[in-house]
Amino acid sequence: MTTTLSRRAFLTRSALIGCSAAASPMLTPVSFASAPWDTRLVVLILRGGMDGLDVVQPYGDPQFAGLRQSFGFDDTTALDLDGFFALHGALADLYPLWQRGELAFAHAVSTPYRDKRSHFDGQDMLEAGTVGRAGSSDGWLNRMLQHRPGVDAETAYAVGRDQMRVLLGPAPVAEWSPDASLAASPAALRLVTMAAQEDPLFRDAILEAIALSGSGEDRASSQGMTPPTTAADQHIGIAAFAAEKLRGDTRIASFSLNGWDTHADQATAIATPLGRLSDTILALRAGLGPDWSKTAIIAMTEFGRTARENGTKGTDHGTAGAVLLAGGAIRGGRVYGQWPGLAEADLYQGRDLMPTRDVRAIAGWLMRDLLGLPRAEIEQVIFPGLSLETNPGLIL
Repeated sequence: MTTTLSRRAFLTRSALIGCSAAASPMLTPVSFASAPWDTRLVVLILRGGMDGLDVVQPYGDPQFAGLRQSFGFDDTTALDLDGFFALHGALADLYPLWQRGELAFAHAVSTPYRDKRSHFDGQDMLEAGTVGRAGSSDGWLNRMLQHRPGVDAETAYAVGRDQMRVLLGPAPVAEWSPDASLAASPAALRLVTMAAQEDPLFRDAILEAIALSGSGEDRASSQGMTPPTTAADQHIGIAAFAAEKLRGDTRIASFSLNGWDTHADQATAIATPLGRLSDTILALRAGLGPDWSKTAIIAMTEFGRTARENGTKGTDHGTAGAVLLAGGAIRGGRVYGQWPGLAEADLYQGRDLMPTRDVRAIAGWLMRDLLGLPRAEIEQVIFPGLSLETNPGLIL
């Protein structure tokens, strides 16, 4: 009797693959898909509810200072953007991108998710792109790939955490995680590759897995960046690897950055994830080289946070927030959106920033103008039920 072991089962279950760091909240898979167009799209999911009011501070709103007395606008560290909004000082390294027109924000945006303010439900809706958890079992990026001719993923393998829902679905998508390693002797690896010789696809998958199991240090050094040495630096390795793939045939990459749940001591707590976000974008820019000019990055979160600080000098789960946009293809140097105001009567339920635009419309217009997708497809298939409304002109 013979037993068939699939390539995917081997690569995900084999004792040769170590996943000791998979439980770390800072390590997540990065997913890729090749496509027959020349522009690049990177989707960053900021898990935990990023406080858009702290990242892009509306210091020009007369109510803002009273809502954030323990933290908020600090004219010694924040960087003025346009006379009304200021950039949090922890993102100072990104300010040159703003000045060059390669960084932008969209404010007062939200998914249709309301009121329960659950991370799990909010992230599900953000990544599914539908209204209600039961609306779709696949992710909006995967639905987009399903309708593009000529889409072809790289050899499929998944190590570490489960797949990101935003790319989950029938369209082929490859996955990689920075904590993957092939803990085997050279002789054992030779035996594995010899055993796979009769199956060329299996053999190629094994060889690629071996190559990719090299340290994040090797990948980062190849990009001319400081190599990551601890789990806290793995986002740099992820970004370097993503940039390497995007310089080749890959056209879409998606991964997540965690740590945005700032219920207490927000002045300190938000600095670390902001630093990782800044590192990630700059590592992508450095790694992409000339292809940066063809790239758009969108960083999205499941919901914003309360307008008013809480009793522990943090913020609780809210509604509207901000989206970060970066890349050489972005029309940057501006904050997009309609500002609703922070007076109590203007807040959602008297506590949250009021949404004035669906965050899915920001992603939709990005795909419309970057990838050339038909508007009807975006509104009916990728984000069913969405009305894109007016084009904000995000892409050059």
